[in-house]
Amino acid sequence: MSNLGFALEGAWKVLAAGLVLGAGLPALFALGIRSLAWGAGGEAEDSHARPNQFGTVLGYVLFAIVILGVLLGITFIVASGFGKTISFDHIFPTIVDK
Repeated sequence: MSNLGFALEGAWKVLAAGLVLGAGLPALFALGIRSLAWGAGGEAEDSHARPNQFGTVLGYVLFAIVILGVLLGITFIVASGFGKTISFDHIFPTIVDK
């Protein structure tokens, strides 16, 4: 029974990584676009609602998260090319020797 537990634990980690890195960033980007439409109001919305400042702020926050994810991915690729890795021992990721 412990082998099944190990398999499910590994599958859960792969699923979480796939959602965050595979589908998570495009989903956040789509939510950012939708939030900007909500923030603009008027013709950008189907209901022709009034502009909402919170939608604009939320859209920019979501775009910032997507940009940080892309930059972290590029940093990981470049660090691997130089024989280094990214460490998350502290709050901020740092590049360390392998």
